[in-house]
Parts: sequence; C-alpha cells; structure tokens
Amino acid sequence: MAVVTERHDARGGGSGTGFGGQQPKAVQKALAMLEAVAYLGAGATAKQIAAHTHVPPATAYRMLNFLVADGFLVRVPDLSGFALGRRTSELAYAATGSEPVRTVKNVLDAMREQTRHGLYVATIRGGTVRMVDVDPDHEVVSAPTVMRNPHAHAVGKLMLAYTPRAVDDLELRAVTAHTLVDGRSLHDDLTHILATGMSFENEESRIGRAALAVPVRTRGSDVVGALCLQGVAGRVAPTNSDLIDFLVQGARELEGLL
Repeated sequence: MAVVTERHDARGGGSGTGFGGQQPKAVQKALAMLEAVAYLGAGATAKQIAAHTHVPPATAYRMLNFLVADGFLVRVPDLSGFALGRRTSELAYAATGSEPVRTVKNVLDAMREQTRHGLYVATIRGGTVRMVDVDPDHEVVSAPTVMRNPHAHAVGKLMLAYTPRAVDDLELRAVTAHTLVDGRSLHDDLTHILATGMSFENEESRIGRAALAVPVRTRGSDVVGALCLQGVAGRVAPTNSDLIDFLVQGARELEGLL
C-alpha cells in the first residue's frame, strides 16, 4: 500500500519553516534557537546559537536559514549574526493581546523622524562592536572599521569604557590629526565616559564629522550596546543639551531590546 506524505515547502504552505510534522525534534531545535537569540540578544552569531542550544553547527546553520527565510529571524546589517524577526514579534503580540512588541527598528524609526542626524545602534558585548540597526539615509561607519581603531569612534570609546580589558592590547593609531593617541588622554576620556554616561567623537575618525554615543542597557542595567548619533562637527556636541536628552530618552526606549 502506498504511503502518502504531506510535502511542506519552506516558502509556501505547511509549517512555514521547512520542518514537517514528522520531525518534532527538528521543530524543538528551531524553537530553541529562537529562544537562544532572545536570550543572547541581537547580533548573536550562528556559532554562539549552536553552542547555546547544543546543536551541531551544520544543523544550526540550516535551521537558521529556514528561520530567516520565513521571517522569524533576521540577519543584522553587517551579517555577523541574527536578531528576532517580524513574525516572532507578531506571535508575541498575538499571545499577549496587548500593545505591539517594541523592536529596535520601530524605536529607531520613530527617532529618525525627529532628527536630520544619522542614528544607529550597535551591541558592544565581549569587547566586540556589532551593528544592529544602521541609518539607511546616512553613511555609517562599519563595525570592522570601528574595531580597527575603537579609540577614534564614539561607539568604540564607549565599548572601551565598559570593557576595560579591551584597552590592554590596543594600538593607539592616529586616524586623523584629532585622534587620541596618548594613553593618559584616552584613560581620562574613558573615565569621563563612565562618569557622564556619554561618549564624544570630534573629527577623530573623519575630518568634519562628530558623534555622540550613550549606553543601552538590559533590564538589569548591564551595558550591552550603544545608541550613536553622528553629524557635522560643530553641530553635534556634548554641550547640546537637546541632543543629549534625545539620546538618553532613546536609550531608555531601547532598554532590554538588545
């Protein structure tokens, strides 16, 4: 007697994830990966997710691709990791029946309607900068560029301030004539960042450009990311109280989302 099985297409009907009903363990692993991204935060890498879920890397990569294809996960802009996607937020909203779940994207979209400056969000976990949401209307420096010379960038200096061990082997190269290349001056700058909760870059990575960055925290107050605003030197400055208030309020809105 012929056995008829239902075919599930990853882009069509069926489960919508490429895993059929005859594969409960695969479904469990896929759900565990969603939980892992929620726990590890935006920018979690495939390697980190595989280790967290105890799934072989090859299997993890395949499942992550299915979850991205169906909108449950998205890749962060620099393609270094993953974040929760639209369909995951929709499920949470449907389950709670309350207000739509806040995401980094909708917080940043609302902020961008209020300023002409460039805005972006990055994670700064483990002494590494990863871009989570970059401004589509402004040229934003890439995470690898920041990591090459973190002492020259507002978000990089914020990372150094909250990850002291990252300073140990740092080579203080001059990117511009304004870059801090003296160890004592950088130490004073990082101490000031910790005291004020604000990082400032003034033509240190590019002539004519300035940037401000403030920390983004978890619900438990651990610093895990940065909200950065960049624009023309002279217009973006730590003396501009309106810009500072704008960034601090934005960081509060982002609390717990990274």
